[in-house]
Amino acid sequence: MRHYDYIFAGGGLAAMMVLLEMHHRGLTPGKQILVIDPDPRDSNDRTWCFWDRPGGKFDSIAFRQWDSAFFIDNRQKLKMDLAPYRYKMVRGQDFFTYARQVLFGTYDVINESVTAWEDTGSGARITAGGKTFTCRRLFNSIFSEKSVTESPQHYLRQHFIGWKVRTANAVFDPGTPTFMDFSVAQKGNTRFMYVLPFAPNEALVEYTLFSKDLLEDSEYETAIAAYLEELGDGNFEIVEKERGSIPMTVHPFHKDNSGHVTFIGSAGGWTKPSTGYTFASTVKRASKLVSIMAKDGDPGKMVPNPRFTFYDALLIDVLYHENFKGSSIFSALFADGKPAPIFKFLDEETTIAEEIMILAKCPKRTFIGALWRYLTS
Repeated sequence: MRHYDYIFAGGGLAAMMVLLEMHHRGLTPGKQILVIDPDPRDSNDRTWCFWDRPGGKFDSIAFRQWDSAFFIDNRQKLKMDLAPYRYKMVRGQDFFTYARQVLFGTYDVINESVTAWEDTGSGARITAGGKTFTCRRLFNSIFSEKSVTESPQHYLRQHFIGWKVRTANAVFDPGTPTFMDFSVAQKGNTRFMYVLPFAPNEALVEYTLFSKDLLEDSEYETAIAAYLEELGDGNFEIVEKERGSIPMTVHPFHKDNSGHVTFIGSAGGWTKPSTGYTFASTVKRASKLVSIMAKDGDPGKMVPNPRFTFYDALLIDVLYHENFKGSSIFSALFADGKPAPIFKFLDEETTIAEEIMILAKCPKRTFIGALWRYLTS
């Protein structure tokens, strides 16, 4: 039974972010580290997008960056200037290749599924591929849907299927992604199209919902095909496909931590609950976690900001009880075509005064109802 200093159950975005932070802060030399993940992470099956200022730490691997974006609903098509931010796209394959290059020789890898783990009181024990390993600390990024479905907190998903397509005609504006297009039929949900253009005839087009229940694959794909035809080109080639289902909940994941097991990534509540955005949130939380480790603190004691958890809880409550109102909420937030304050708010960097101004844009009766349910639940 081999012993390690650190074991990562799951080798996805969160694990690599934590390892990169540990490496940059000089915390990996002399440490025995193991990553256990059945996925070799060698295909481009996922995409992360995030807003960030120019000169960010992952600009070197950003596949695209944009200075403006469209927001569309049934009333208008806004072209929004994102300054001082840019909207950036990182492909999964590029990120994992970069991480492996930077971390070369830093950790061992086992491409197996984790079948059991436990906090032993003096460390952690984990089993994978019929073998058992021990460690001082286990970082667990294996998401358990059971834990959130049994939670008293509302649980939604940001779920989507995306096609990278090549069209016969020039139908995309390569300089401007479509952040949200709510002009598609809502069907009682919060549904929108999301378009990342790479060339006039090439883009990633995703049909996305914020809702409780997943759809049949055919419903996502039929919607994408209809959208492309509406843009003016039903003649297209599908180059790649991706799918996702991202948890949206304010479940207190940090309470699942124990003395020697720390949950990270979506399993640790690192996804922004109200939007499903993951990359930038993971960058911040990985940095905070490793800062605690550098001071010999307990990374399991890291907790989310309660003020922003409250805001997230209100939006999730609205979407849970009145899912059809998502379009009107986001339309109200972006109505002035100035997204920078919203981005700052979602990054949890605003002051209370700035937050009051943003919340004042939201449909008041809707959120008063959510506040009442929050206070009386």
